Amino acid sequence: MDPDTACLSFLEVDGLRNAAGLADRSEGQLYGYCYQDSNDIPDTLTTITELGSPLEMIQLLQTSWEDRFRICLSLVRLLHYLAHSPLGSVTLLDFRPRQFVIVDGELKVTDLDDASIEESSCTSNNDCFMEFPARNFTLPCSVEARCQNMNEKRNLYNAYRFFFTYLLPHSAPSSLRPLLDVIVNATGELHWGIDETLAQLERVLYLYKSGKYLQNATRTPKAEYKRVPDATIPDENYRCWPSYHHKGCLLSVFDITEAIEICESYSQCRAFVLTNQTTWTGRQLVFFKKDSNHIMPDPDKITYVKVTG
Repeated sequence: MDPDTACLSFLEVDGLRNAAGLADRSEGQLYGYCYQDSNDIPDTLTTITELGSPLEMIQLLQTSWEDRFRICLSLVRLLHYLAHSPLGSVTLLDFRPRQFVIVDGELKVTDLDDASIEESSCTSNNDCFMEFPARNFTLPCSVEARCQNMNEKRNLYNAYRFFFTYLLPHSAPSSLRPLLDVIVNATGELHWGIDETLAQLERVLYLYKSGKYLQNATRTPKAEYKRVPDATIPDENYRCWPSYHHKGCLLSVFDITEAIEICESYSQCRAFVLTNQTTWTGRQLVFFKKDSNHIMPDPDKITYVKVTG
């Protein structure tokens, strides 16, 4: 190996990543780097990171609310880390979606070239002016002559305008929409900091995973359903939106009662099939069907057929 070039493995670089104040969830996984110092290319650092899927907003709008919520939650967890990093509060000066990738369903930042830990200095509140295309904000000037929480608030408002407004409210469970609207409005007005925003999104996650968001819903089925174990309906699909399957209606449910409620909300639904697959929150994936004429054996599935109503 050239003595002027040093290449480090993942294990060796692990301490470097921690020293730089970057958590695994904050950026694409860093597998190694090479430092080269020569006459032709002085002080060059090349990093080798994991690959993720490019962030395509149009495609995200067509995914399930559960997956879109996961992206927003992972983003806020990242911003919470950056606000409290060992280096101080870190702001992402280039916050466009192309700076992020999706890795295993979660959002990670790929380019930290435009990150900054410098909090703007000030002599009065007028020096703490933040300008965005649709809104402007003036933050307080602290007794330390620094604009108070400017890095954190810049990140949070960019998360609102690039992500929250598009991904959080649309097609969310109806009982969660009031809380999600509060979150979107509070971040859009910068009434909250990152700590409160994360706490509220974690609350949404708890309500969703625990099924508590269903407590105020009407839970009395309008029809009776026959349980057919070890069986599936391979065809008889209809499309719904959003769905985990582009040719059928595949949704996640907390329990059988919610599956029945969803079936009864679609006029064409005559049956549903519980699969053995779950989402990242542990919810079960269910296929909703427009008929039950052709039931087939399948040890990994349970079919429910509407018999009245």
